[in-house]
Amino acid sequence: MRRRSLLAAPLLLPGIASAQGTGAAPWPARPIRLVVGFPPAGTTDIAARLIAERLAPRLGQPVAVENRPGATGNIAAEQVARAEPDGYTLHATNVGTGSINYTLFGARMPVQPDDFAEIGLLMRVPNVLFVHPSVPARTLAEFIALAKARPGAMNYGSAGSGGSPHLTMELFRHRAGIAVSHVPFRGAGPMLVEAVAGRLEVGCDNIPSCIGHVREGRLRALAVTSTQRSPALPDIPTVAESGLPGFEATSWFGVQAPARTPRGIVTLLGEAIDAATREPSYRARLAELGADPPGLTPDGGTTPEAFTAFVRAEIAKWAEVVRISGATVD
Repeated sequence: MRRRSLLAAPLLLPGIASAQGTGAAPWPARPIRLVVGFPPAGTTDIAARLIAERLAPRLGQPVAVENRPGATGNIAAEQVARAEPDGYTLHATNVGTGSINYTLFGARMPVQPDDFAEIGLLMRVPNVLFVHPSVPARTLAEFIALAKARPGAMNYGSAGSGGSPHLTMELFRHRAGIAVSHVPFRGAGPMLVEAVAGRLEVGCDNIPSCIGHVREGRLRALAVTSTQRSPALPDIPTVAESGLPGFEATSWFGVQAPARTPRGIVTLLGEAIDAATREPSYRARLAELGADPPGLTPDGGTTPEAFTAFVRAEIAKWAEVVRISGATVD
C-alpha cells in the first residue's frame, strides 16, 4: 500500500492479509500492545502515547501502552524480544535500550540488536542540564566552578543507568573535569519528583519530560545538549557555547517488533508510523515539547530500512561515548 493510500484511507489496513501466507487471517484482528520500559511521565512514555493514539485509527484496532519499568528498560525489551512475532507486541525503544545498553551492560545485556526488527523513528530530543533553584549557579560555567569547589559533594539524577541523560552527564563530567555522583532512578518521573522537591541538586533529562518544570521555574535549566539551541527553550544556551566546544548528545525514540515478525507486517507498521509522524498535529505537539520529527528520509520521514541503519550507527556512536566517559552501570 502506498503512503498516499494510507493517508487517504487509514481504515483499510485491517482488510489486508498479514503477508504470512496466502489465505492468512487479516492483520491486525485484535488490539496491539506497545510496551514501554519506563514509568509514566517520562519521554519514552510520552512518545509511545503520542504515536499510539494516532496508530489506532489507522490500524483499526486499539493500541494499548503498557508500562513495564525496570533495569533501564531492559525488562521490557526482553519481554518484547521473546514475544510471539505476530505484530501484536511492539517495543517503545529509545537511545538507551536501542543502542547504549548493548555496550554499557555488556555480557549482562539480556537482548541483542538482532533480536529486534526496527519499524520507525518517532522523534529526536535534546537533553537539558538543570539544577534546583536553590543551587547558587545560574550558568553552566558557574555550575562547573561550584562543582570544582565542592568535589564529590553534589549528586545528579537521571532516568536510570544507561539512558542518554546518564551518558550525557558522564560525558559532560569527563569534559568539564568535575566530580559529581550519579543517582539513577526508575524513570524520569520519579527523578523529577526528587529534583523539584530539592532533594536532588542536579539533573539531566530529555526536554519533553522536564520542560514544564523549567518553564514554571521549579527547575533552572543551564544548558541544552544539542548543537543548536532548542526553539522550545530559546534562552537556554547549548553546552558547546557555554564553554565545551563540540559537545553534543541527543536522545531518540522509536518502535521495534520481535525479530521474526513477518516483513509484510513490519512494512505496514512502518508506513502507518511514517504517515502518523507527518500529521501536522503530531509535529505541532513535538514542537511544543521541544522535540524534532524523525528526519531519516530525504523528505523528513521514517522507514524500517532507514531506522535500521540509524540504530546500527547509534550503537557504534554510543559505544565510543561509553569508552571515553568511563561510564558504568550503577
